[in-house]
Amino acid sequence: MTLIDRYVTTREQPATVGLPPGPKLPAALQTVLFLVLRTYTAPRWQRRYGDVFSVHVAPAGRGVVLTRPEHIREVFNGPADTFHAGEGNAILGPIMGEHSVLLLDEDRHRESRKRVMAAFRGESITSYGPVLEQLAADNLKSWPVGVPFAVHPHMNDISLEVILRIVFGVTDDARLAEMRPLLQRLVRIGPMIFVGWMYPGLQKVGPWRRFARLKMHVDELIYAEIAERRTVADLDGRTDVLSKLLVADASQSDEELRDHLITLLLAGHETTASTLAWTFHDLARRPELLARVQRAADENDEVYLEAVIKEAMRLRPVIGSVARRLAKPVTVAGYDLPAGVVVFPSIQLVQQRADVFDAPQEFRPERFLGQNPPPATWIPFGGGIRRCLGAALATVEAVAVLKAVLQRVDIAPAGGEEMSRTRNITTVPARGARVVTFPR
Repeated sequence: MTLIDRYVTTREQPATVGLPPGPKLPAALQTVLFLVLRTYTAPRWQRRYGDVFSVHVAPAGRGVVLTRPEHIREVFNGPADTFHAGEGNAILGPIMGEHSVLLLDEDRHRESRKRVMAAFRGESITSYGPVLEQLAADNLKSWPVGVPFAVHPHMNDISLEVILRIVFGVTDDARLAEMRPLLQRLVRIGPMIFVGWMYPGLQKVGPWRRFARLKMHVDELIYAEIAERRTVADLDGRTDVLSKLLVADASQSDEELRDHLITLLLAGHETTASTLAWTFHDLARRPELLARVQRAADENDEVYLEAVIKEAMRLRPVIGSVARRLAKPVTVAGYDLPAGVVVFPSIQLVQQRADVFDAPQEFRPERFLGQNPPPATWIPFGGGIRRCLGAALATVEAVAVLKAVLQRVDIAPAGGEEMSRTRNITTVPARGARVVTFPR
């Protein structure tokens, strides 16, 4: 039975007995509110039902949202044979593939994670800094001067270029030109594609059929890149992630490598781009803070720049929550939960708790200077044994882009503060983080 089959057949389980209070709305409406409008609905549900509340969302079924650090630690520190992140992420299966490290649990996850980690050693990640800064500087040449524009699409372009060159290791100009628009379309799919893919009847109609064709075309190009990479003579000397994966274990199948690459694309592209877009959006509206960050960029103060990125991730988390499906009955947050329930540690809600972060709605990078927040209070990369493998690369990329941009331009807001909206599984500025830039 595939992950998708298992997910569909169990999505109506279990019964509500023993679950905490939560909204009584129809599951279809809760799904839309939870997936598409979570920025607005999650805080309201927390205020109404408390720090632990139930939801009923497709295709997960019954779920429990956790917002207190001590409850989230119960999940992150819990046994891997009970808290199944792979099953909790199964909605991503149709695009990421059955070998994705995000979709595996227990022994298979441990083995796959070990292989992928070989490509993310600290010393190699930091060496990407100058390349990342150059990619940002090159993109900056296309920015309008003195007129309002949305910065988010430019962040997407930079992030995609990082994926193509540093993760995929594509160097052929023709293949780069062919892959760029296809991958841009792939990463922009909406949440309804993920949900609808769980229902086989939809796969032959409308957007789901178009998605299937897009995925097939992307896969063909990725498999061609993998096949060529296996034949190069200088594989050991290459620094891209795909080459390192092959050096670490050449016995991995093409399908496994494809799934690793797509996972890194989806997990690392939109998340980093959206974080940067929100960062520029907020800095443009805080002139005094902007001046301090520009000084850090000029002085190559990457410690402060990293604190800025971390605070942006805290204030504007682009992923609302992580998920764990319970493989066994377990007590969480004082509730005896049956197997099959999905627990959702809320990134959004725990990172904006006033009892953890003083004045949580203010942008204060100093929170991350010389100290770390308490455990399970800052979790944009998840936690425990499932913490994001690409966290170091994402941070290095964000710092490099922030530095390269602010060394070269001043930014000012174009209009008032923007609302957020959901695109695929990320929260992005509703109007693309509109700013105005001027040469420094």
